[in-house]
Amino acid sequence: MQVQKTDFEGLLILQPKVFVDDRGAFCESWNETTFKNLDLDICFVQDNQSVSRKNVLRGLHFQRPPHAQGKLVRVTKGKALDVVVDLRKKSKTFGKYFKIELSSEKANMLWIPPGFAHGFVALEDDTVFQYKCDALYKPKFEDCLIWNDASLSIDWGIKNPIISSKDEEGKLFKDLNSAF
Repeated sequence: MQVQKTDFEGLLILQPKVFVDDRGAFCESWNETTFKNLDLDICFVQDNQSVSRKNVLRGLHFQRPPHAQGKLVRVTKGKALDVVVDLRKKSKTFGKYFKIELSSEKANMLWIPPGFAHGFVALEDDTVFQYKCDALYKPKFEDCLIWNDASLSIDWGIKNPIISSKDEEGKLFKDLNSAF
């Protein structure tokens, strides 16, 4: 497993070894010992999966403390532009965003520690997006930033994404009283 640090403390790009032969491909996406050896001692308690049409945008979601979630995310079919926004007030990257293209072809993953809002846009039909979470989903602690907040200036690469009514009601970053 290769680990690439980002300019955002704790936010890591992970690249598992992919073994390809005439049958197809195999990779190990998570191994407790491997992650501990990388100083990522994470206990996952929930797996989520979504399937999205091209141009579906989901996010920018997060859970407030004490039920904040860290997420190991990857695409197992298709491609997605993955975006996180740093909500940690004491971080040097507070209020900034990071984006990366995740794809089944690359088999790349992103470790998102607690304290980030997370979203993605599907770049292909039937994109399968998987999340391993280190905390359970708690609806009363769920929150959302509006995807097109002008102060964040996120370039999603599309003009008219398909968005849920719930995500359309996300908060502006300036109105967020971050608990991180």
